[in-house]
Amino acid sequence: MSDDKLLQIQELIDSASASLKTAHALMRDLTGVVDTDKERHAARASAESGSASISAEGKVVEGIFDGQNMIDGEGQGYPIPANYASKSKLVEGDSMKLTITDEGKFIYKQIAPINRKTIVGVLIQEDGQYKILAEGKVYRVLLASVTFYRAEVGDQITVLIPSDIEATWGAIEAVIPKHVAEAAAKASVSAASSEDGELSPAVE
Repeated sequence: MSDDKLLQIQELIDSASASLKTAHALMRDLTGVVDTDKERHAARASAESGSASISAEGKVVEGIFDGQNMIDGEGQGYPIPANYASKSKLVEGDSMKLTITDEGKFIYKQIAPINRKTIVGVLIQEDGQYKILAEGKVYRVLLASVTFYRAEVGDQITVLIPSDIEATWGAIEAVIPKHVAEAAAKASVSAASSEDGELSPAVE
């Protein structure tokens, strides 16, 4: 592929991105609806990666994982396969790179994981969606993750979330089945009671 053709393609991409950004701005003005999470991720993607580029492998786009999709610097969303996101334990805020090959194949790669922390919560179902209730907040999780770990409502869930930014989504790291958690809690209470002597069996 000649340099002139590459330059022409790059100019077309930049022009399309600018038009899309303008269209989004007009839509916001007309509807008054602003997706603050999406704009936050887009702003970070723009600051970190700039615009799309063309390489020998194909078109390369960098962006930020928003819990479901990769958002580029123009606010454009690219769907990430839920199974890949679940198994890779992608966390909202992770920096991603997408290569779109000449054959139209999408290849994602995590290039800069965000700082993350682990919290423990309980799997609940709200508005027909699975969510995690942890530390007084509700986090959305991918259905593919719930299915992959065979989690059920009431199970204790270990969740990965970003440590430095507010998040809407969490990534399931492990599942503690409800019956296991209940058994552990009973054993803990029993052990504590025995130490205090309050519930110890009477000695004849």
